[in-house]
Amino acid sequence: MTADIDKRTLLRVLATGAASFGIFSPLALIPPAQAATKNAAYAPLQQLRIGYQKSAVNLVITKQLGWLEKRLPATKISWLEFPAGPQLLEALSVGSLEFGLTGDAPPVFAQAAGKDLVYVGAEPPKPDSSAILTQADSPLRTLADLKGRKVALQKGSSAHYLLVRAVEKAGLQWGDIQPIYLTPADARAAFERKSVDAWAIWDPFYAATELAVQPRVLANGRGLSNNNSFYLASRDFATQHPQAIAVLFEELTRADRLAQDDRKQAIQLITDFSGLDAGVVSLFLTRRPRSPVAALASQTVADQQRVAQAFFKIGLIPKPLNVADALLKL
Repeated sequence: MTADIDKRTLLRVLATGAASFGIFSPLALIPPAQAATKNAAYAPLQQLRIGYQKSAVNLVITKQLGWLEKRLPATKISWLEFPAGPQLLEALSVGSLEFGLTGDAPPVFAQAAGKDLVYVGAEPPKPDSSAILTQADSPLRTLADLKGRKVALQKGSSAHYLLVRAVEKAGLQWGDIQPIYLTPADARAAFERKSVDAWAIWDPFYAATELAVQPRVLANGRGLSNNNSFYLASRDFATQHPQAIAVLFEELTRADRLAQDDRKQAIQLITDFSGLDAGVVSLFLTRRPRSPVAALASQTVADQQRVAQAFFKIGLIPKPLNVADALLKL
């Protein structure tokens, strides 16, 4: 079923996904005839290693239901879980993966480090799905109160950018806070021990902590970060196997429809996979909008350029980046 899916199919899939959440897909402008002339005989895809996190709803549902295995029966498909985006992209950059999903900051750090990865798609913004938390009895009441405080976060993650923007909005400098770089699991332990004053984190870790600890939310992404999610691939995989990317995006968008239209089944699938309480899964899904997969809209690229500029401004990446250099070009 996949042999005749070529670049025209990928363009159609991306354009359809873009239209489904009201964005403009620059790839949709490529005339089908032009795309066809670029098409070649692609080598069969022997293996597909996919990196994902607990927050990757579309990937988790697709994995649990075995949809890719049915669509690509001749391909050995492996699923590898990561605690956060930086670790996932490191695996992608060294050839241990072909494809994966991360938040906004990890691709910026990867591009700054010279990793040859490409953005191949995106989901709509999820600003409600990340937050800066503090204890319910904490004296911190505003973002300005973070001055001099220890804040836990995963370095290079979407929460990192959220915190950078929060510090900026509060009129502070990055050096005014004490960032404590921890994985989500270690950060939660530190948060519960009260050895840090605040924690920048995303769902489902945010939802799990919200229900278990009942923290105070200093801020979520609204007005700070769109919390965009990106699908990335190795450049070789993206250029040599557009037919596989088309299949991936069809099935991931199908998974999103299930998440929205059959919430009970989605909760059960994610709970079975993650071991999370059903209440936690239900809570974080309520914060998640419809999330079909599409090409990067011009506004999404502009958002991502702001992420890169913010990290360069505070010296966390060594040089200015042009995000467009890492876009998949068909």
